[in-house]
Amino acid sequence: MEQVSAVVIGAGVVGLAVARAIANELANSHVAPDVFVLERASSIGTQTSSRNSEVIHAGIYYPQNTLKAKLCVQGKELLYSYLEERGLPYKRLGKLIVATNAAQDQMLKAIKAKAELNGVMDLELLTQNQAIAIEPELFCTSALLSPSTGILDTHSYMLSLQGDFESAGGTVVFQTEVIGAECSEKGICIQTSTGDRLLAKWVVNCAGLHAPNLAKLFSGADDSNLPNAYYAKGNYFLLQGKSPFKRLIYPVPEAAGLGVHLTLDLGGQVKFGPDVEWVEDPNILSVDPVRGERFYEAVRSYWPGLKDDSLIPGYAGIRPKINAPNESSADFKISDHKEHKIPGLIHLLGIESPGITSSLAIADEVLSRLTKQ
Repeated sequence: MEQVSAVVIGAGVVGLAVARAIANELANSHVAPDVFVLERASSIGTQTSSRNSEVIHAGIYYPQNTLKAKLCVQGKELLYSYLEERGLPYKRLGKLIVATNAAQDQMLKAIKAKAELNGVMDLELLTQNQAIAIEPELFCTSALLSPSTGILDTHSYMLSLQGDFESAGGTVVFQTEVIGAECSEKGICIQTSTGDRLLAKWVVNCAGLHAPNLAKLFSGADDSNLPNAYYAKGNYFLLQGKSPFKRLIYPVPEAAGLGVHLTLDLGGQVKFGPDVEWVEDPNILSVDPVRGERFYEAVRSYWPGLKDDSLIPGYAGIRPKINAPNESSADFKISDHKEHKIPGLIHLLGIESPGITSSLAIADEVLSRLTKQ
């Protein structure tokens, strides 16, 4: 059994950010950074990290004093600085949250007030005429402009995190699944599908969709507060043709998601989604073309000019939920020794949107909790 300083489970965007933070901390403390990221796939970020909208969120929607609110607002600034310093591709396009009736006009005012409680102070309420003046194809009764919302190339970002981690002495091990763990006074013994056993001082479970189920495999830990895993599939459809908008366009939020919104990638491709489809199997990622019929109605509520037969199936991703379909959307859950009674062990659970935006702030939070134990 090999003794190591730390094991991070999962090489998605959050796992790589956490591993980078740990390796840098150990290197700066002149400790040999024997930190391992164990990933069961053959490359980085193959699940939720690569199947999303690639949006840098402002921190608008989340309830005050939640981890989502705190870490999104902090993470947004950290992420923009990181991308700028390293010359990684991103655009601060801004977005419009659009109301299409009087009731939604009032909802926008409430959204703005909630965002300000989170420290997002740059939102601007626009009248119908003001919104249409900057986006002529738009239909709305009013809109909320978020100038600090942006987009990025998530894969470039993950590659950079991986490079930082490996430069600090860390190692990513692919095609290695964690199948069990034993917690004792000696440390946390990780058992892998390849037959290896690693005894670590620190272990961080960043397994995304599989994190809640994996957390239940840590023998010796109190699992009474662990949530169950639920899967909300989000389907995306692509627009055939040029974008009519310069900014991202979002309707007012809906249950479990932010509605069928219009986003752009760095190449200018328009994509609509995600919708919300609760599923049992997170491995089925095909997009049913029939679902596109619902997209037309949703999109035409704010873009009446959308033509028939202009949407094609794109891709799908899975939100790693820890709330059931009939429950309110759960906050990020960072389960540490105060819950499960094991020093050096942290489970990251329900890290859905705004996980990419929050990733560097999540990493700082995890490192802070580990070093203070």
